[in-house]
Amino acid sequence: MLKIKEYVKVKSLSQAYELNQKKNNKIIGGMLWLKMGNRRIQTAIDLSELGLDKIEETEQEFVIGSMVTLRELETHPGFCVYTKGAARDSVKDIVGVQFRNLATVGGSLYGRFGFSDVLTFFLALDTQVELYHAGRVSLEEFSRMPKDRDILVRVIVKKHSLACTYLAHRNTRTDFPVLACALSVDEREGKIVVGARPSKAVMWKMTSEEAKKLREGKLTDGEKEAMFERVSGETVLGSNMRASREYREHLLGVLMERGLDALNQEAQGGEQA
Repeated sequence: MLKIKEYVKVKSLSQAYELNQKKNNKIIGGMLWLKMGNRRIQTAIDLSELGLDKIEETEQEFVIGSMVTLRELETHPGFCVYTKGAARDSVKDIVGVQFRNLATVGGSLYGRFGFSDVLTFFLALDTQVELYHAGRVSLEEFSRMPKDRDILVRVIVKKHSLACTYLAHRNTRTDFPVLACALSVDEREGKIVVGARPSKAVMWKMTSEEAKKLREGKLTDGEKEAMFERVSGETVLGSNMRASREYREHLLGVLMERGLDALNQEAQGGEQA
């Protein structure tokens, strides 16, 4: 059972940060995972009056407040167009619409959960997080940082000429993913992200030649196989109640092949158009 002694709807980030330095205080976000635990919270910290529930788009980037819900991320026209629907694909099977109306982007990333579709997806983009105390850091760096008492304020996604895709396998539609895979390529680099291993997501970069060929739609079957061998050889997969390590190894090959084929075909279609 979750027991809360005091509840504070803060008026500033500085107030939230000060309160959050006490071990028994907690930022509550959407409270969807928090309420499932057994703990006592001295002060529940609510950020809902700080204007962090908006997605702002400029010519250079998307700025996503930490209190933006997964449903808002799923349905935002500009972000869905930019990601070719991959943003929607990454969250559409997370429990249900009622859940996604409450779950927040900030909570999904700050937790750095092993099962997180959201972390897997955002690692495939040029993503930074803005922390109240530490400032801006790349999401890749943030994913490796130990948890502390800082506050995730915003998520910043830099715009590029992007092609990306998101794939996941679930035993049932609304369950946690057995394995997730996000792939992207832009004018700078290509990325492959493997999540739900069942540990937290990790990101691998394609070689410059692989990324170039994928941008042009000229990646061969042999090059796809070599890429899979390298990623699978360096990715630690494990077993849990949802799947064995061997099954995840098989799924990684399937999801990577589908993702690379989709990006290859998209590039070929663009050239023909």
